[in-house]
Amino acid sequence: MAGLATVLGSGAMTNTIGEIEDAGAIFVIGSNTTENHPVIGYRVRKAVRKGAKLIVADPRRIPLTEICDAYLPLKPGTDVALLNAMTHVILREGLEDREFIANRTEGLEEMRRAVEKYTPEYAAAITGVPANDIVRAARLYAGADSAAILYTMGVTQHTSGTENVLSLANLALVTGNLGKPHAGLNPLRGQNNVQGACDMGALPVVFTGYQPVANDEVRAKFVKAWGVELSGVPGLTITEMFQAAADKKVRAMYIMGENPILTDPDANHIYECLESLDFLVVEDIFLTETAQVADVVLPAATFAEKDGTFVNTERRVQRVRQAIKPRGQSEPDWQIIQELARRCGFEWQYESSRQIMEEISFLTPSYAGITFERLEAGGLQWPCPSADHPGTPVLHVGKFSRGLGKFSAVEYRLSAEQPDEEFPFLLTTGRSLYQYHTGTMTMKTDGLNRFHEEELMEINPADAKVLGLCTDDTVNVTSRRGLVRSKIKLTERVQPGVVFMTFHFAETAANLLTNSEVCHIAKTPELKVCAVRIEKA
Repeated sequence: MAGLATVLGSGAMTNTIGEIEDAGAIFVIGSNTTENHPVIGYRVRKAVRKGAKLIVADPRRIPLTEICDAYLPLKPGTDVALLNAMTHVILREGLEDREFIANRTEGLEEMRRAVEKYTPEYAAAITGVPANDIVRAARLYAGADSAAILYTMGVTQHTSGTENVLSLANLALVTGNLGKPHAGLNPLRGQNNVQGACDMGALPVVFTGYQPVANDEVRAKFVKAWGVELSGVPGLTITEMFQAAADKKVRAMYIMGENPILTDPDANHIYECLESLDFLVVEDIFLTETAQVADVVLPAATFAEKDGTFVNTERRVQRVRQAIKPRGQSEPDWQIIQELARRCGFEWQYESSRQIMEEISFLTPSYAGITFERLEAGGLQWPCPSADHPGTPVLHVGKFSRGLGKFSAVEYRLSAEQPDEEFPFLLTTGRSLYQYHTGTMTMKTDGLNRFHEEELMEINPADAKVLGLCTDDTVNVTSRRGLVRSKIKLTERVQPGVVFMTFHFAETAANLLTNSEVCHIAKTPELKVCAVRIEKA
């Protein structure tokens, strides 16, 4: 969607975290906000206390459903049908922002034709959400003076992930909820510097600041600055890299701060891909499951042991200051990479993270006004194109990067895997408040382990009764890719036919089960939906 290319490409919030608490309505979809983003979850709760209308769409009854005005318990993978139906209701009932649409968008009629068949009744049959609840949610969202959408990987980690986001963009555009305070389309980043990594070109198609590698003019700028020839051919995504390793097209790999043996889908396949490499280097702060199969492990310094910047989910660039010296043989990432470059024959001469930031500002238009000196006074939100620019709290004020925001005609399609007689349940995955990702850090904390020390697969009591299962029973969970053993928890947080697991525990590695099929545009794997069989162990 070119009209929102900067935002959708980078996964950045259009608005700020602080604005959430004064929104008129908040639509949370595919995000267990209070457990995965507790600070933002607090803002949501505060907004509700101030009178905001809260809509929650999630296959599970997450904590926010206790205070919401409309709960939409959709079947995993049916987001497009739900969102198209909400847009259908808004257009049918004349709730759209006609002035915003006329002045700032294009493509409305094509989108209108696409959503015409998505009546609440039609969507209800697909999603399992009652038609009246879909209507109520659409009215609450469209009726607010400002409405913010919050979403995370529950929206993006599907084979239809891009269509899901485009459907959300349609909803924001049709109601005029972009380019103004307390509104916007706000993907919440899952880790502390994911945004910064993407901003700095840790994507296969861009340099820093989302400057395309295929653009000759952009590439020439970097060639001149770095004094080397650069390819204009986009690189591989994560899923493509592992497949290339399996196909013997990639023979060596450098993994930095990632634990794909536990985080990536079809983990048995990931392990086989890593084992097939001629050479594997892992740079990390702990000896993760992935680091244990590496040929060389490079010990990295933690956030407290280095200077630099992090960029948070609201595009805010913030200073990180060294508090202690690096332990043992660990070093800051930039020093490790520079030493490797030198040994490969490149005369890199960076002396500090400050000097690197100066180069970033010189080569990156959206960072041109960001310096260590300015960051001493507090964070700045990009785009910040000049030294006297205050930063940009709200994106798309007045106009979009392409001029007009473009509606997208999006159709619902099935997830790659559906339940059947052999695998009758849908597994969806997520995180817990008390552990984090693969537990590399949190599982070294006794206090957190007391709250959540092992996997407890969530299953609806009605399903458990049919299977003859009781709380704390151990079950085999089997998919077309693997088997894990887990204790269970009977709860109505999950609807019948759906089970839920975290991916924190190596002993119960949920991603041995998940599907590696990817979104055909973003190449994001479908981690949120796979078919499984449940049997008492």
